[in-house]
This record gives sequence, structure tokens and C-alpha cells, in this order.
Amino acid sequence: MAIITLNNNSLSSVTSLPAGVGGKVLQVKNATFGSETQSTSSTFADLGLSASITPSSTSSKILVAVHLSGCQKAGDALLGTRLLRGSTTIYTIDNMALRTQTSTENAIGSVSASYLDSPGTNSATTYKVQFRSVTNTSYVYINNSYSGGSSSNITLMEIAV
Repeated sequence: MAIITLNNNSLSSVTSLPAGVGGKVLQVKNATFGSETQSTSSTFADLGLSASITPSSTSSKILVAVHLSGCQKAGDALLGTRLLRGSTTIYTIDNMALRTQTSTENAIGSVSASYLDSPGTNSATTYKVQFRSVTNTSYVYINNSYSGGSSSNITLMEIAV
């Protein structure tokens, strides 16, 4: 088995990436969540959608892309989501309507968002998604049969700087 070195250094002594590597995708991690989840609570709760990545350098950036399949029951429910790195909220999208405010029908749709994070670590880092019903009088669903029973996903891409 060959031992891989970087610029004639052992892997344990490498502290930075070689010149000219910036902007390249170094690794990709993905997770899919297919269970139906619902809420009428206005308090954020874990969705069960998370992924971990171990950056190769403290200067790396992590591009986080999230796609949620959703449904709102007829009424005034608005979907709220947020992205956390560990236990720290780094991005929030609130008051998303998957339908017009005057609709009396169930509404289906999807929410996609991306966020470029600078975690500043080369330790394993977990990103997770939480959700809530902004107006706690009506249900919001993730991966509901109304929305085709499809799945939601999170993708993490390490970007060299």
C-alpha cells in the first residue's frame, strides 16, 4: 500500500493546502430524509435531516444546500426552517407560504436554500435542519403524501480557499 504525501510532507504534518487549490470542491456529503413529519408548533424542532463533514483545512468553506418537500394544510400555516452548525443557528428562512394567503386548498411545494459557511475548523462538523409552523394554528408537513411523498435532502460541499 502506497503512502500518500502532499508536497513531500507526511499527511500528519500538512497544515494548509498547496497553492492553486482554491475554489475546488474537495469533498461532498449528502443525506436524505424520507419520513413524513408534521407540526403545528411555533417552536423549532429537529427534522431528522442532518449530515456531517470533516473539513481538510480550517480555511475551507462549506457550501450547504437544502431541499425540503412540503405541504401546508388549508388555513394560515407558514413554514419556518433553520440551518444549524452543531447547536448554533447559522441561517433562518421564516414565513414561507407554499400557497396564496386566500387559498382554502392544501398547498404543496418545495423549499430550496443554500448557505456558504466558514466553520473555521478541521474537526467533524454536523449540519442539521429544523422546522416549525410559524402560525401554530395549522399543520405544516415535510415529505407528506400530499407533496407526493417525496424526500428531502441536505448536501455539504467542502470548498478549498
